Amino acid sequence: MKKILAILLAVAMLFSLTACGSSTMTMGTGSPTGTYYAYGGIIGQYITNNAGVTVNAVSTGGSKDNIQGIDAGDYQLGTVQSDVMHYAWNGTRSFEEDGKIESFRTVAGLYAEAVQLVTVNPDIKSVADLKDKKVSIGAPGSGVYFNAVDVLAAAGLTEKDIKPQYQNFDESADALKDGKIDAAFIVAGAPTPAITELSLTNANTRIVPIDGDIAKKLMEDNTFYSVYKIPANTYKNQTEDIESVTVKATLIVNADASEEDVYNLTAAIFENIEAITKEHAKGAELSLENATDGLTVPFHAGAAKYFKEKGIEVAVK
Repeated sequence: MKKILAILLAVAMLFSLTACGSSTMTMGTGSPTGTYYAYGGIIGQYITNNAGVTVNAVSTGGSKDNIQGIDAGDYQLGTVQSDVMHYAWNGTRSFEEDGKIESFRTVAGLYAEAVQLVTVNPDIKSVADLKDKKVSIGAPGSGVYFNAVDVLAAAGLTEKDIKPQYQNFDESADALKDGKIDAAFIVAGAPTPAITELSLTNANTRIVPIDGDIAKKLMEDNTFYSVYKIPANTYKNQTEDIESVTVKATLIVNADASEEDVYNLTAAIFENIEAITKEHAKGAELSLENATDGLTVPFHAGAAKYFKEKGIEVAVK
């Protein structure tokens, strides 16, 4: 009798799991003080509650780690910079040594990731003023690193013209706070928690504009950048809009994920934009156009099916 009861209980649990949706995905995000982590957690929550797919968002080293993690099978979802996934797909820059990775597909573009040049040094008013200064340009091989190198090049500078520090978000924020560096490149949705915290403790915190001829040359040389305006009052003591450039935060998925799961998780995001926006300001940038425009890596068939139902055709592979 006990064996029969145990078997019946196991069968009941199996049916329960099937009814509730038994797929589980781990989502690679980013630093706990960056936008990826907080926003990824919220998106994961809406997918879990509405798509029959349980998502566990975890802190990681960011874009490159997330792509490599999906390739290794450690993650099934990841938030990445649109430029970094372009490098991975084509085996260039940070993926030149390891070679191209094609084990992931695009789900959707999420929001603009502003290239924010942060300083606490009153003498730094332009990119050109970084010459001979201690500047954090991101962890070696990271998306931030290549963004920083691109911006410096557009201003006629190289790594040799500055005193480069290779730090992640947290390290950059701490080094600025402690006066160990003069400036740092931080690429994330604005407002970025690390910069917000810094602006509350240091009145000299400022975002240096990336505009004019520098922005123009940057976009001519690299088509994945576009103009972006950081609105006034995004950070404390920021009384005016600041011109900068941006890449796009993008959600990617393992290419082997089922079409049904990816369709459902895509729908869970875009059918709940209003609710997501109430929990995180970046939700306001969710739109079908932003989700599908300007992305160079093919979409997953499940996401493509959802967008096709909304009248938008995207490339798949």
